Amino acid sequence: MKNEGETAEQPDNTAFTQQRLPAWQPILSAGIVIPGFLLIGLAFIGIGVGLFLTSQTITVLEMDYTGVEKDEPCFGCTIPNIQNCTCEVQFSLSTLFKGPVFFYYGLSNYFQNFRKYGVSKDYYQLTGDTQYFTSPQDSCSPFAYDSKKIPIVPCGAIANSMFNDTFKLYQLINGTKKQVPFDGKGISWWTDYNIKYRNPSPVNGSFVNAFSGTRNPINWPKPVYELDLTDQNNNGFLNQDFLVWMRRAALPDFRKLYRRITQGDYAEGLPAGNYSLTVHYNYPVLSFDGRKKVVFSNVSWMGGKNDFLGIAYLVVGSLCVVMSVVMLIVYAKFKFSDDDDM
Repeated sequence: MKNEGETAEQPDNTAFTQQRLPAWQPILSAGIVIPGFLLIGLAFIGIGVGLFLTSQTITVLEMDYTGVEKDEPCFGCTIPNIQNCTCEVQFSLSTLFKGPVFFYYGLSNYFQNFRKYGVSKDYYQLTGDTQYFTSPQDSCSPFAYDSKKIPIVPCGAIANSMFNDTFKLYQLINGTKKQVPFDGKGISWWTDYNIKYRNPSPVNGSFVNAFSGTRNPINWPKPVYELDLTDQNNNGFLNQDFLVWMRRAALPDFRKLYRRITQGDYAEGLPAGNYSLTVHYNYPVLSFDGRKKVVFSNVSWMGGKNDFLGIAYLVVGSLCVVMSVVMLIVYAKFKFSDDDDM
C-alpha cells in the first residue's frame, strides 16, 4: 500500500505531466538529408552573392589623421601641452559620393571592452537620480571625486575618456570654402536616448542647479550641461555625442557615428571636387600607440560595407553543396538493398 504522503507528491494524471502527449520524430534518410543539404547550400550561396554584390556598391573613404609622421597635416598637434590646436586634412573626390553620407570617427588599439573600464560608471547618476550626484558609487573609482573631494558628474572612466575631437567639412570651390552642413540628430541608439539615460529634473526652475556641488569629469573642458550650448535638448546625459561614446565597442579597432550629411546641396551626397576637413585636435592617443581616423561611408539595405558576411554565407553554402555531393556518392556506393537486410 502507498502512504498518503507518497500519493500527494505524485504529479497529476494528465497527458502533459505523465508525458503522454503525441510526438513526432523525423526519420532521417538519404532521400531527405541529401536534398536538404543541397537546398540549404543553394539558398546560402544565393544570399551570399546578394550580400557580397551589395557590399561592393557601398563607398567608403578612410583617412588617418593621427599625425605620427612629420609630413602629416596633424603632426604639429601631437606636440605635448599644445592647446586648441587645429589642422586641415584635404582630399578629393573624382565622382559623386552618393548620399546619405555617414561621417564616423575611428579609434585603433583602444580597449573599451576592458571589464574594469566597462563597469566604471554610475547607472543611477545616468538616469538622473540626484542623490548619486553627491555620492557616486564605488564603481566609478578613481574617477568619482577630484583631488578636493568634489563629486564628479558623470563619474567613471568611460565618461572621463569621452572623445572630444571636433570636425568641420568644407568644399573648396574656386578658392573659397563652402561649409558642408552636419546633421547630429538621432545618431545614438533609440533605447539609450529614450529609455536607458535620463536628465535630472530642474531645481528651482534651472537645469544647471541640479548639478550644484559637483564638477565635470577631469578630462572635460566644460560640464555636462554645457555640451551643446546651441540646443538645450541636446545637453546633459541626453547629448547625442555622449550617448554614442557611452555605447562601448566590442573590439579594439572601432568607429562611431559622428554626423550625417543629408541637408541642403549635399542631400544627394558629396559632389566630385576638393574638400578640406578642419580638425580641432584634442584627443590624445599616441601614449598608448593608438590611431585616429575619419570615415565617410554610405549604406545600403544591409547596412554598412561588410564583405565578410557575404563571404561567410558563400563558404557555408558551398560546404553544404559539397557535403550533399559527398553523401550522394557514399550512398550510391555503399547503400544496401532491402533484400540484403533479410
